[in-house]
Amino acid sequence: MGYLRWRQAMERALYGPDGFFVRAGAGPAGHFRTSVHASPLFAGAVLRLVQWVDEGLGRPDELVVCDVGAGRGELLVALGAQARRQDPGLANRLTLRAVERAERPESLPGWVEWTDRIAPIDAGLLFANEWLDNVPCEVMGLDEEGVARYVLVDPLTGDEQLGGVLSDEDGRWLETQFKPLPERAELGLPRDRAWAEAVSTLGRGLAVAVDYAHTRATRPPYGTLTGYRAGQQVAPVPDGSCDLTAHVALDACLDAAATTNPRVTHSLWTTQREALRALGVSGERPPLALASSDPVGYVRALAAAGEAAELTALGGLGSFLWGAQAVDMGLPAGWQTLSP
Repeated sequence: MGYLRWRQAMERALYGPDGFFVRAGAGPAGHFRTSVHASPLFAGAVLRLVQWVDEGLGRPDELVVCDVGAGRGELLVALGAQARRQDPGLANRLTLRAVERAERPESLPGWVEWTDRIAPIDAGLLFANEWLDNVPCEVMGLDEEGVARYVLVDPLTGDEQLGGVLSDEDGRWLETQFKPLPERAELGLPRDRAWAEAVSTLGRGLAVAVDYAHTRATRPPYGTLTGYRAGQQVAPVPDGSCDLTAHVALDACLDAAATTNPRVTHSLWTTQREALRALGVSGERPPLALASSDPVGYVRALAAAGEAAELTALGGLGSFLWGAQAVDMGLPAGWQTLSP
């Protein structure tokens, strides 16, 4: 096959025939732990966000929750079940839609729609948890003269070498997003375009991207491309045997969507820690007095506190970035004062 540019190699390895994300089986949950898998508290927080959006939109007859990069639909299943218990009126108006390039899982409930593309949404929440980091992108490196070139990779071994000079548009993206130029970086233009296209499908509502990410103040100088297999971080070899992920230039994605879509009224980004705290996930331990008055309730509350602490821990899941963009609506009241 020979050496390929990283974007082509990633596309084949992740989404080609028998690619990592499309082959049958447990899917991403069998290889790495996301917030969705860490605790049902995450789905509960997303449900509260859905309720905020529903209220902000005047409680439309149909409210769509679209999960982009849905894995095997775990988030929507948990969210739908919690909505039926806690808010039946809302549950009756919800359309839950999973977007994923894998085949529909046989065990998925019939009330979750399954599609391989983002369809137009009249009103609702578009939620993308760890999707953009798997959108294939180019990788650049500097040669001995300081010229930015594409990095080429052998798909079978992961061995790399420098290739041609960057195109004008990739060069402009790099110079806009990185000052000074890094030794190595992932070029985020495909992620910018993917996010802008996703946001454009939303008629009214909120679009949220949650991911390993950075902004202009924290751009990594040596790149972030890596692999995961069976719960372990591994070398990023694009042979289809492992996940391939690279951190997202999230502010660039938000800028791209706001620039191309005049219906974007508000944008913000913040840490998962702050976003979830605003949604009621704090990680605070229950009062010790509860252990005497309600021992079973205390044990439950203590377990929930531990799960919440994992979701909000800085240096872990709590350091993920959330990027949110409102389309023809205001930001939810609970997020209007958020900051990184």
